[in-house]
Amino acid sequence: MQLLATLLPHVVTVRRHEGTGPYGEVFGDPVMHQALVEDRRRLVLAAGGEEVTSETTVYTGPDAAVPVGSQVTVWPDTPHERTARVITTSRYEHPGSWSHLEIALT
Repeated sequence: MQLLATLLPHVVTVRRHEGTGPYGEVFGDPVMHQALVEDRRRLVLAAGGEEVTSETTVYTGPDAAVPVGSQVTVWPDTPHERTARVITTSRYEHPGSWSHLEIALT
């Protein structure tokens, strides 16, 4: 079951991390996703196991493909607009409940 559109009132832009090239990191084209953006500070475990402070959590549909290291722009076209890196993602899928992807940003 997908999240209801009314639960995703915001829009974020994701540039997928695609690796490293001869001139540095490579990112894909920007893709917009409906989301719920929550600015709240919390400690999360990064892929390497270290504790990192996340400043923003984004919730979006389960079909979003957002690998660690991607760039996510939140609050577009507002004074609060900023681009942050993905620290970690958590996918929740259940046939009888709302499925979603939780993204922790720097």
